[in-house]
Amino acid sequence: MRESSPRPENEGSAASKGHHPLAIVLAADDAPVRPKLRRLLESAPELEIVAEAGNAESAVEAVVRHAPAALVLDLDRPGDISSLDTLRAVQQASPGTRVIVLMKQDDARFARHALHAGAAACILDDLPGGDLIDAVRRAATQRIGPAQPEPGPPPDGLTEREFDVLRLLALGHTNTEIAAQLHLSVRTVEAHRAHLQRKLSRPSRAELVRYALDRGLLRGP
Repeated sequence: MRESSPRPENEGSAASKGHHPLAIVLAADDAPVRPKLRRLLESAPELEIVAEAGNAESAVEAVVRHAPAALVLDLDRPGDISSLDTLRAVQQASPGTRVIVLMKQDDARFARHALHAGAAACILDDLPGGDLIDAVRRAATQRIGPAQPEPGPPPDGLTEREFDVLRLLALGHTNTEIAAQLHLSVRTVEAHRAHLQRKLSRPSRAELVRYALDRGLLRGP
C-alpha cells in the first residue's frame, strides 16, 4: 500500500464544510499493517477511524458498537470463507455499514463472491494512497440498495463482443477459457479486456466485476 502525501488542512475538510466525518472501522489481521492503513485513511479529514480490529469477531463487535459508515477489511487470505461470513454478519448487524475489502490479488472469483455477500467494493491494496481514500469515500457514501438495470442493448456503448468478454471475465473465467468459449485468440481477449478497462474507467478485474453486478450483467444462463 503506497501512502499519499498529506493534504492541506482546508482541502476537502469535513470540519471546514460543517460536516461530520465519516466513521470508519478498520479491520486488518496483519498487526503491522493496521497503523499504516490508519495513518493513510486519517490523512483525509472527512474520514475518522472509530475502532480497529484484528480478527473477524472483533470487527463485527466494533461494527455493532459504532454502526460506522464503512468497514475497511484487509483480508490476508482472499477466498477464505470466514471472510465472506464476516461480510454477511456485518450486513445483518448493521445494514447501513458499507464494507470495503482490500485484496492482495486481482481475483475476479473472490471479488464476485465478496460483492454478492454484501461488499460495497473490492480494492487492490497496492493502490496509491489517494486512490484508496477516494474509493473508500465513494463506497462509504454510496446509496444502499440494489441497482436497477434496464433491459436493452449492452450499456455504455459496449459492443456485443465486449459485453461477452466482460460478462465472462466477471464470472471468473480466465483469458484462455474466454478465448475458447468465444472462438477468439487469447491475445484478442487480452486486447478486449484492456479496452474495457479504459472504456469503463475500471482498472482492475474486481472493478469490472462490480460494474457487471451493478448492471445485472451476471444474470441469466
